[in-house]
Amino acid sequence: MSNQLTDSDTRIVALIPAAGIGSRMKTANPKQYLTVAGQTIIEHTLSALLLNPRISQIIIALSPEDELFSKLAVANNPRITTVIGGKQRADSVLAGLDALAVAENSENTWVLVHDAARPCLHQDDLNNIIQLVDIDNCCGGILASPVRDTMKRSMQNRSVIDHTVDRSALWHALTPQVFPLYLLRKCLNKALSEHAIITDEASALEYCGYQPTLVTGRADNLKVTQPEDLALAEFYLSRMNKE
Repeated sequence: MSNQLTDSDTRIVALIPAAGIGSRMKTANPKQYLTVAGQTIIEHTLSALLLNPRISQIIIALSPEDELFSKLAVANNPRITTVIGGKQRADSVLAGLDALAVAENSENTWVLVHDAARPCLHQDDLNNIIQLVDIDNCCGGILASPVRDTMKRSMQNRSVIDHTVDRSALWHALTPQVFPLYLLRKCLNKALSEHAIITDEASALEYCGYQPTLVTGRADNLKVTQPEDLALAEFYLSRMNKE
């Protein structure tokens, strides 16, 4: 079976796992609801996705305790629906995939997974990753940035250097990551049932023997994780708004 359909019926649905609490930010509200450059982080994230005409729908996996998203104006957008997410990222992604599988022809649908706290997504990067949908027999891929810094591996459980790691084939994994719905759902279910360590969607496919494509993305596609990331995100967003 081909992993990809190229006809006009192929749909792309964006999926945003947003059930986390973002404890490293040390704030009262989850990090996606912090304000930067005049909007919440998740509003910037959604704006970038809604701007792209190839994305027909956006599913957001929220915490069952989330009372903030429904208060945002963007929550009323007809292209956006929500589901209840899980404790871990993979659980939230799977909840979105399960909801899609009920409503969609999974053979005809691709899923583009993007971090809620990655608000600086550029349309060039989004279009480049979406192009994988149009490649025959492609299992999907991810945006990624080649490692530029010198990489060190520490001694086990000690903050001393063991050795320098060859960075020539190392990449920083970014999002969006895009895969056929049926394939991502199958691989994620298998990986979770066998208690594999899944840190992103690509790792579920890797676990099942697939080799997703690396699409070079911009280094300013920042994930807001630490408090100091807010100022950098505001800087990047202000520059994007001027383009």
